Amino acid sequence: MKVIELHQQQNELISMAVENNRQAQQKIYSQYAPKMLSVCRQYIKDIHHAEDLMITAFMKVFTNLGNYESKGNFEGWIRRIMINECISYIRVHKKVKFIEDESVSEESFNNIESDLSVDDIQFLIDSLPEGYKMIFNLYAIEGYKHKEIAQMVGINEGTSKSQLSNARRILQEQISKMKNYENGTE
Repeated sequence: MKVIELHQQQNELISMAVENNRQAQQKIYSQYAPKMLSVCRQYIKDIHHAEDLMITAFMKVFTNLGNYESKGNFEGWIRRIMINECISYIRVHKKVKFIEDESVSEESFNNIESDLSVDDIQFLIDSLPEGYKMIFNLYAIEGYKHKEIAQMVGINEGTSKSQLSNARRILQEQISKMKNYENGTE
């Protein structure tokens, strides 16, 4: 019963927010802002820029809230807007160039065991070139398929695969360097 009640409460909150009820909008913002800042931070290294993008994206959320159909996950809908805002920002401000390389290795990179902290992992992801980082986040973190990524970013599928492969290779190299440094072998 509680799931149905929560769903009804959320739908009522969304309806009120569509009617520009500021308290309802504030509740939605308060509920989702921490998670959405985390999403933006995955794409944007500087926390202040990430926060600015999140706020801009929330403005789009509230502007387009009337277009939300209650089919699917509301948080997922908001998340998609955040990701699109980050991609737009990166395209305009970072001038990302994607190098097309059709010779993609489909080898598995998931066999790395690591004692790295979340901060270490985020640092390594942040150190990737912008194009690699964007594709890595969309594929490995968000779970999009290469076809979807290609459409979102405006590249072909092979380029998406190549960017992911290169990002994984760089991350593996960085993790190996960190392990060697920790073990005193470098």
